[in-house]
Amino acid sequence: MKTHMLAQQVALVTGASSGIGKAIAVAMADAGASVVVNFHSQPDAAREVVEHIARHGGRAIAVKADVGSESDVERLFEEAVTAFGRVDILVANSGIQRDAPIGEMTLEQWNQVIATNLTGQFLCAREAVRLFRRQGRSRGPGDGRREGQREGQREGADEAPSRALGKIIHISSVHQLIPWAGHANYAASKGGIDLFMRSLAQEVAEEGIRVNAIAPGAIATAINRESVEDEAARKKMLSLIPYGRIGAPEDVAAAALWLASDASDYVVGTTLFIDGGMSLYPEFRDGG
Repeated sequence: MKTHMLAQQVALVTGASSGIGKAIAVAMADAGASVVVNFHSQPDAAREVVEHIARHGGRAIAVKADVGSESDVERLFEEAVTAFGRVDILVANSGIQRDAPIGEMTLEQWNQVIATNLTGQFLCAREAVRLFRRQGRSRGPGDGRREGQREGQREGADEAPSRALGKIIHISSVHQLIPWAGHANYAASKGGIDLFMRSLAQEVAEEGIRVNAIAPGAIATAINRESVEDEAARKKMLSLIPYGRIGAPEDVAAAALWLASDASDYVVGTTLFIDGGMSLYPEFRDGG
């Protein structure tokens, strides 16, 4: 459903060619944002997301970049600014799994996951903060500042599109909280996102930059298709979800849209668990 919640804003979504990232990109476009659809290895899928957004009256571009590469991330933001003039919202979503028991996990498997899932979030967030500071709130004649905004921010007759100088949303996982045997690299990366996000939020909130996170649980995407489609695996997964259903990418997108909007303007340094109650440790509901 189209809204004007993010009108005149630009959202950059990493890993947006499929799954959760795709759903977030589409939701933000439907809310009026221009969207940068980042991808690494799926150009056709990214192009389809851009075309979908265009067919529904939105604006989007696809940009290939490896979020674990400093030069790629710098270029990603440069291309976003070239296309749309600025970036107001970063959704750091890119993530991978390279699973193995600890005795068999290679250094390459460890480094690949940390590079994308944690270093990639750092590089994107750092570039976003630098850009937010450079571009400020100025948007040309008629831009303004709302009551309560800080001294030095641009004044005028009209309200600025957002109360925040910029918004960063980190996509984490319930496994920033729940240990996951056989997935130590993945869990470590997500645990790192938690304290990175909160430390960053503490550091930049006084500048008007809002930093938050979303921790999805079991979401029906390509990465866990077998667990969703296989009846036995699905039943096992549902036993871990008190609410009794597997989530959809749109569940996460709705949370991201809220965190990107002024409806959550007083929310800073918070992680929303979108997990149907998985993080409640349902194995203990009968006393353990």
